[in-house]
Amino acid sequence: MRKLWTITLMAVLTGCSGSYGGGGEALPTAAVSAGAAPGAPEDVVTGLAVPWGIAFLPGGDALVTERDSARLLRVSPAGAVKELGTIEGVRPDGEGGLMGVAVKEGQIFLYHTADQDNRIVRYRLGGDRLTDRRVIVEGIPKSGIHNGGRLAFGPDGFLYATTGETGDRDMAQRRDSLGGKILRMTADGAPAPGNPFGTLVYSYGHRNVQGLAWDDSGRLYASEFGASTYDEVNLIKPGANYGWPEVEGRGDDRYTNPVLTWPTSDASPSGLAYANGSLWMGALRGERLWQIPLSGDGSAGTPAAHFTDRYGRLRAVTTAPDGKLWVGTSNKDGRGSVRDGDDRIMSVTPS
Repeated sequence: MRKLWTITLMAVLTGCSGSYGGGGEALPTAAVSAGAAPGAPEDVVTGLAVPWGIAFLPGGDALVTERDSARLLRVSPAGAVKELGTIEGVRPDGEGGLMGVAVKEGQIFLYHTADQDNRIVRYRLGGDRLTDRRVIVEGIPKSGIHNGGRLAFGPDGFLYATTGETGDRDMAQRRDSLGGKILRMTADGAPAPGNPFGTLVYSYGHRNVQGLAWDDSGRLYASEFGASTYDEVNLIKPGANYGWPEVEGRGDDRYTNPVLTWPTSDASPSGLAYANGSLWMGALRGERLWQIPLSGDGSAGTPAAHFTDRYGRLRAVTTAPDGKLWVGTSNKDGRGSVRDGDDRIMSVTPS
């Protein structure tokens, strides 16, 4: 029987209209709070179209995916843009297209929507040339909604991917489905050693995860879209069940509760990064950058909203090699109001 969803109203934050709630565990008595505001955003590049993923190369340039055009771009810190190519087999559809990107040892990993599924492909990057294309995972359920798509390498050296339940709610609870999950794999697409079920599945009961980030202690956090009530940040544990569709937000002891929730009007979260003791989360519908300070035990303190309603929908958030954040807008995705120069990637100095 579904337990009533609850949220503890904690504070009304300066610069935001909503409140936030704790997850299943109480916040520590002396919860940390955000410090000084981050620096003013500076444009790195403008004139893009729905930049979805950002991953940095060893030399400091970034690879940027455009969801709807299927272009993979190389962007320098000075803003120079070079198109590396239009990725083969991408079929944009609603929230699907060319999405996540990750880099490891000269290999490029991309998550994209194809004709019949979502899949993860691997290339080798030589100079500005993509070669040796190989599909390493296929059969991930696809849809124009709840399509997941984030890729990131963890501190353990394995590749993590987020998937959505495509609007088929029951899929999230089925451990034999790749939908509504966080996956963990080797660079060849095989289940990583130590995965809880011996498959690609690392955690389940997710609706639509689009952000992954690790703190300095190696703890994994994920940002997740709710339905109509609460969006979430979860602390991810192997084999844990995060409750969807039985609960949205806080549930009961059958499921792992989020560490924070927001009203969907204040968040609709996508990209997630970690820098200077805080998580930094892009909000689409909420049109702001959320800063979530973390305490030493990994619990979340009082979040703060930055740049509310200033730049529109914020999707991509990634920590650059110099410690700054690269933040991408998503105002050309059909749900935003396009501003002059959109879409853009900005550089933000975290507080």
